Amino acid sequence: MPKPESAEKDEFDLRDFLPFLLNQAAEESSLRFQNVYKGRYGMLRTEWRVLFHLGIYGELTAKEIGDRARIHKTKVSRAVAKLAERRFLVRTRDDNDRRSEKLQLTQQGQSVYRELRDVAQSYDSQLAAMFTKGEAILLRMMLRRLANKDHE
Repeated sequence: MPKPESAEKDEFDLRDFLPFLLNQAAEESSLRFQNVYKGRYGMLRTEWRVLFHLGIYGELTAKEIGDRARIHKTKVSRAVAKLAERRFLVRTRDDNDRRSEKLQLTQQGQSVYRELRDVAQSYDSQLAAMFTKGEAILLRMMLRRLANKDHE
């Protein structure tokens, strides 16, 4: 009599499944930085990502942030509302498209961005120090390749 399927040895090892490993690494590596943006500023992940996009690129629309960061528009919208409520950013109507708003950091938002950017750079250096210089360069290259939505 054949064994039921559930009794067969499953050769699939979840611990070696790249999407699982990448998710585990992302979660683990982001925890300490999360303690800073959440602990000091009560921000959620999407909020710091919106803040950083505005800090790095300057004035953007919510759609541009969503496209660049690959964040769903409703999450960007919620993050923008929270950041505006805390006076970290200002919204102005786009004269060319009345349905769109241009977003820009306030002085307070720029200050928070600079502080978090410094923490992020320091933390990034700590993480990279777990590897040789060559390994860190290779890891970044491989992760960028995986993150490129146009890869095949």
